[in-house]
Amino acid sequence: MKKLYDWTMSLAASPHATWALGAIAFAESSFFPVPPDVILVPMTLAQPKKAWAYASICTIASVAGGALGYAIGALFFDTIGQWLVSLYGYGAKIESLRQFYAEWGALFILVKGFTPIPYKLVTIVSGLLAYNFPLFICLSIITRGARFFILTAAINHFGDTIREKLESHFGLFIGVMILIVVAGFALAAKMF
Repeated sequence: MKKLYDWTMSLAASPHATWALGAIAFAESSFFPVPPDVILVPMTLAQPKKAWAYASICTIASVAGGALGYAIGALFFDTIGQWLVSLYGYGAKIESLRQFYAEWGALFILVKGFTPIPYKLVTIVSGLLAYNFPLFICLSIITRGARFFILTAAINHFGDTIREKLESHFGLFIGVMILIVVAGFALAAKMF
């Protein structure tokens, strides 16, 4: 794990890391299962002076990816959207989801965008249910920005402690990230 940690930290400091961070944040909001935290944490630790720029990149790319997820739900539900919704366990629950969204849509977007529950579900369902797009974008900026900026602030504040823990327990960090992704999908599938 030490070699993997060293490789991750060197990758986080490379000139291509910023592009990778943006690509992962974009893809995670529409179709990719891995959250950008996996690369945001090491990048922030490797280059603390760039932490706020990294949080901004994650926010902008995540919201842009959210717009793609919205489009998948709105325009391609009969093909890609339906397959994705069924894959995540919502296929038979669309009507109850539609009623829930009519009453609690804004709160749902804000809460889910901040949690490890896959944000792509929120984006696709928002498009599928024709949620107000400008409001969806505003809520996405708030929730995704809060998530990435709070994480970055915590890493900056506790950076040395986090770095020490990561160096000695990097395998555990990777395992926890995988567990969070799996738990997020499982929780999302049981919500309705």
